[in-house]
Amino acid sequence: MKKFSNSQIFHRYPWFMPSLVFLLMIGVYTWALQGLKVDLKLLKDSWPFITDFISRLFPPNLQVLDIAIKGLIETVQMSVWGTSIGAVLSLPIAIASSNNIAPLWLRWIANLLQNAVRSVPSIILGLIFVAATGLGAPAGTLALSIYTIGYLAKFYQQAIESVDYHSLESLQVIGASKIQIAQYGILPQILPLGLGYTLWMFEYNIRAASVLGVVGAGGIGFQLKSYIDGFEYTKATTMMLVLLVVVTVIDWFSSKLRRYLESI
Repeated sequence: MKKFSNSQIFHRYPWFMPSLVFLLMIGVYTWALQGLKVDLKLLKDSWPFITDFISRLFPPNLQVLDIAIKGLIETVQMSVWGTSIGAVLSLPIAIASSNNIAPLWLRWIANLLQNAVRSVPSIILGLIFVAATGLGAPAGTLALSIYTIGYLAKFYQQAIESVDYHSLESLQVIGASKIQIAQYGILPQILPLGLGYTLWMFEYNIRAASVLGVVGAGGIGFQLKSYIDGFEYTKATTMMLVLLVVVTVIDWFSSKLRRYLESI
């Protein structure tokens, strides 16, 4: 009796692997849906309450527009400093995590540090620094800095690991030093990616900073929570609309700049 190897089976029956993956996906989503315990009747009955809450948000109360702009400026300031501090601290961690640069023992430590930072929610970081520095923007800035490290270090690591190794070998052949290899071989390749990742993180931190305001870490989120707690929903809507406009503008500008950097 003729026997087939795994590769021969996949070649003879090309539909087998896609079908297997499809069945596995169905199984995973079915399992996940059971864990959610969705009550369709409850969702249907809750619709009037949802529409009632949304109706209370309008029309926006523009009398608090100056407060919203002031809170937004503070949020942007927090994001600028938080992203910048986090980016600077992320770079050595990313270098220590990279497979093509660092030794194994150092990669283990650096990756463990990355995972530890990413496992802490931003709102917990906000609470920690509010306890340390008190209410206000400094706590939010420090929380954003640590939060940024967890993600930018990973992004920078991936950029460093994507460097074309052959170009580095060419520099080694002509006798370039390690500093020259980093300057002329690694930096030009990772700079566009690194700047693009940093811009994306800055854009994300605008939204994260508004969430940190919920725990008293400054910015527009603090005002937003205050109005919601006071059932002043139309004022809260003004805060959200101002945030929406600024996030949209920053997103547009960042996307244009990222595309330009990637084309260099």
